[in-house]
Amino acid sequence: MGAKPFGRPPGGAQRPGAPEPQERGAGGPEHTRRRGQGQLEAQVLAALHHAPGPAGAAWVRERLGGDLAYTTVMTILSRLHAKQAVTRERSGRAYLWSPAADEAGLAALRMRRVLDGEPDRDAVLTSFVSTLSAQDEQLLRALLDRAADEDPGTDEARGG
Repeated sequence: MGAKPFGRPPGGAQRPGAPEPQERGAGGPEHTRRRGQGQLEAQVLAALHHAPGPAGAAWVRERLGGDLAYTTVMTILSRLHAKQAVTRERSGRAYLWSPAADEAGLAALRMRRVLDGEPDRDAVLTSFVSTLSAQDEQLLRALLDRAADEDPGTDEARGG
């Protein structure tokens, strides 16, 4: 009852879960905000999209402002590779990284991954389609029709 938090000086208690001052970054107030993993992945992908060709982790790090550790950039690139969002090729002892697709292709990959993770695909697709604007619904119908025309077995596979 009334016990003081372990390891805190009297009167020095912070709210639970708040980062310790040394965890906030030594660079002053501009470094106190941490980027989320998704935001950092998006920034890494954006840098790769602007690269003149396959790029190394050091090049990506420079484009992100250099305040990140090289190992952090490597971790993000490795995670993106595991998600099939980037490709890599050996260059000596290092890798050169490239986006696996354009931004639309990466968005489609994320959508497909979300759909694959849901147990009731029918409900997810129904909910998604029911929220489309009339213009998006028309575009989706045209794309499905075009895909059916390109692959005659598609209608049979859908049960139609």
